[in-house]
Amino acid sequence: MKPLKDRLVLITGAASGIGLECGRSFAKRGARLVISDINAEALETARLELTAGGARCDAIACDVASEDSVNELAAAVKREIGTVDVLVNNAGVAFLGSFEETPLAQWRRILDINVLGIVHCVNAFLPSMRAAGGKRKIVNVASLAGFAPAPNMSAYGASKHAVVGLSEVLALELHDTDISVLIVCPGIINTPIVHVSGTAPGMTEAQIAKLQKYYDTDGCHPSIVAEDIVRAVESDAIVLPTGPMARVGYLLMRLSRRLARKLTISGAKKSGYLP
Repeated sequence: MKPLKDRLVLITGAASGIGLECGRSFAKRGARLVISDINAEALETARLELTAGGARCDAIACDVASEDSVNELAAAVKREIGTVDVLVNNAGVAFLGSFEETPLAQWRRILDINVLGIVHCVNAFLPSMRAAGGKRKIVNVASLAGFAPAPNMSAYGASKHAVVGLSEVLALELHDTDISVLIVCPGIINTPIVHVSGTAPGMTEAQIAKLQKYYDTDGCHPSIVAEDIVRAVESDAIVLPTGPMARVGYLLMRLSRRLARKLTISGAKKSGYLP
C-alpha cells in the first residue's frame, strides 16, 4: 500500500479520537479522505480542519448501525468520489458496568455499532474493492479488550472479541485476493469513548473518577495509534497491538490465561474498574 499518496481512505467514527487522528495521519501521506461519523456537526468541524491543512477530504454523515445509512454512504462515495483503497472501520461505543447491571438495550446498541457496523461497511464496500482490483486494505479497529478485557465491560469486550474473530475469517476468505485485513488492538488510549461511555448504576462516582484519571494519565494520545495504523497499512501488517498494555496483554494471554486474569484483577482494583 506504499505510497499512500492519492489513495482513497474512508474512515468511520472520524469526528474525534482515533478516527480523526487517522484522518490527520493519512492526510500527511497525501491520501484522499472520506470521513464519516454519526455526529454531523462534529464531522464538519473535522472536515474543515483537515481541508485547512491541505487535505482533500469529503465528509458524509452515516450511522454504521443502520444498513441503509451505510449503503447510502457507499453509493455516494462510488458515484461522486471513487473506489475505496483503505477502509478503516473505527466507529465504536462502550458501556461500563458489571454483566448483571448491563441492560439488554446496551448489549444491542454496542453490538449494532461495534460489530454489525463493520459487517455493514464491509458488505457495502467490499464488492467494489474486489471489482476494482489492486492492493487494498480493510482495517478493523478492535481493542486490547478483544483478547484481554477488564472487568465491567462484558458487552464491549464481547463486541471486540467478535471484531477479532470476524477479521480473522475475512482474512482467510480474502487470502487469494489483493485485499488484506488489519486487526488493530489499541490498549489504554485517552479518547472520547472513555468520557462519553454509559455507566451502570453500580459504578460509583469515585470509581468513575478513578478510572477516568487512569485513562487520562496512563493512556496514550490517539495520534500514536493513528501513526501505527498508517505504518501498518503501508507495511501490510495483519495484527497491530498498539498503545500502553496492548503488546503485554496480547503476549500474556498467549502465555498463561490464569496469570493474565490474576494480573488483570489486580490492575482493575488500582485503576477503578473494580471498587
